[in-house]
Amino acid sequence: MKLILRYLKRYKGLFVLNICSVFGFALVELGIPTIISDMIDQGVLLQDTGYLIRMGIVIAVISVIGVAGTILLGYCCARISTSVTRDIRNDVFERVQGFSHDEMNQFGVASLITRTNNDAFQIMNFMNVILRTALMTPVMIIVSFALTFSASMNLSLIIAATVPIIILGVIIVGKVSGPISERQQRSLDSINRIFRENLTGIRVIRSFNNDAYESERFDEENKNFMRQSKGLFKLMSSTEPVFFMLMNIAALAIYFVASIMIDSGSLQVGKLIAFMEYLFHAMFSVMLFCMVFMMYPRANISAKRIMAVLNTETSIHNEPKQGKTEDMHSIIFDHVDFAYPDGEEAVLKNISFEACEGETVAFIGSTGSGKSTLIHLIPRFYDVSAGRILIDGKDVKDWDVTKLRDAIGFVAQKANLFSGTIADNIRFGKSDASMEEIIHAAKVAQAYDFIMAKPNQFEEKIVEGATNVSGGQKQRLSIARALVRKPQIYIYDDSFSALDFKTDAKLRCALKDEVKNAIVLIVAQRVSTIMDADRIIVLDEGRIAGMGTHKELLKTCRIYHEIAASQLSEEELANG
Repeated sequence: MKLILRYLKRYKGLFVLNICSVFGFALVELGIPTIISDMIDQGVLLQDTGYLIRMGIVIAVISVIGVAGTILLGYCCARISTSVTRDIRNDVFERVQGFSHDEMNQFGVASLITRTNNDAFQIMNFMNVILRTALMTPVMIIVSFALTFSASMNLSLIIAATVPIIILGVIIVGKVSGPISERQQRSLDSINRIFRENLTGIRVIRSFNNDAYESERFDEENKNFMRQSKGLFKLMSSTEPVFFMLMNIAALAIYFVASIMIDSGSLQVGKLIAFMEYLFHAMFSVMLFCMVFMMYPRANISAKRIMAVLNTETSIHNEPKQGKTEDMHSIIFDHVDFAYPDGEEAVLKNISFEACEGETVAFIGSTGSGKSTLIHLIPRFYDVSAGRILIDGKDVKDWDVTKLRDAIGFVAQKANLFSGTIADNIRFGKSDASMEEIIHAAKVAQAYDFIMAKPNQFEEKIVEGATNVSGGQKQRLSIARALVRKPQIYIYDDSFSALDFKTDAKLRCALKDEVKNAIVLIVAQRVSTIMDADRIIVLDEGRIAGMGTHKELLKTCRIYHEIAASQLSEEELANG
């Protein structure tokens, strides 16, 4: 399996130690029965006490080696399997961090969680088994069969007849279990997706009284997962009884033939005891090897799902030709078109405008007109389909992505806070921000008053999902997070929608001095939020329908006038 080999290379030393411990274990399991056979035939029957004592000491030494080998084997298996699983999860997480929005949509959040947790766990279990048994069983099988043939050729033929039947059964089980395992993991993806949707949308579900429907939807997928798991477990559990039945039938046949051979004097009792020990180890090793083979399809499915993530290259290629980000004086959209990778029609068509340092450029338009998509192209969440975006005359693709995003203060449409304190969430914008900087950013974002009203103020904990703060408070904290890093480009993606008009006005007034030397881009639905902007761009079905100041657009752009008329009074419209 490529994935396991890829990570085993990092632990060569432990792997070599693991192999050594396997041979120590095999020495004990097969060496002791051979010595006991000789003790019975030579020491007991011939009453050679000295020989028995010497062999007893040898058995004691081999037992100590076996105990040390077993402990070492367990340590190496546990250390390698858990370390590899840790590395896989770290690499998957790191790879996902570099994904663009396109790759995230391709896999889905629920599936990525399953691949990071459950699929990696399946790999760990398989590795733990394979390091214990897959390395040991070939040695045990080869040596055990060699010893059985040396003990009695006639009895060995009985074993040789049963092994092909077992191997054939295992191959059939492996072929059948592969598709079942794949369906099981896909079903687990669906369970995670439904469960995640219910947790994040619990208020909506309760408000529409759809608890019963969601429970039924989850129960249906859960039953599907149960059916797939039950079928897989039934298949796996039925193999062991069948195997032991074949082994017992072989043992009965061996005892029957051996009784005839002992009666005729062609086989000694000690040889028969040793032969049965060899038989047990040979057949048990075959069974363990078969178990590994049966586990392989499920582990292989998980490995393929993980490899699919690790081998996926992000569509955002970082090939910087422009290293400096000290001066960002302008952003130019030069005949930009954009279509989503899975979309047929372009969302943005022939977009051209310029935003300069010290200017505020706003975007407004109906839902679905492409406002948010447009500003997502600047930090390269997506790349343009045609045209260019230039920053200081350099194509945005020529800037280092990390440095580019460091120069941007982005406030998303959906305010997202993290578990931790309020100070931690604001400091997320600048990891080394001082308390004075945090307080200043909070004051500008109009968040200071409600923070100070909290029992622990800036050390107040934000719970998971930020359910202990309101929508407007989330937005203000998100704005403070962007302000604290003092970026050269501010992007507000409808970030004032949850604020009341008074707070909105105070925030815009405070922002004027704070961002006067930066480029400010604002997406908004409310005309009052953007009427003071230096330039307003009206979007309609992905095209620029109008561009100018508030007063100019009221006269020249019908779409803008309709939007303004729906929000402002006739007096406000008349006064511009």
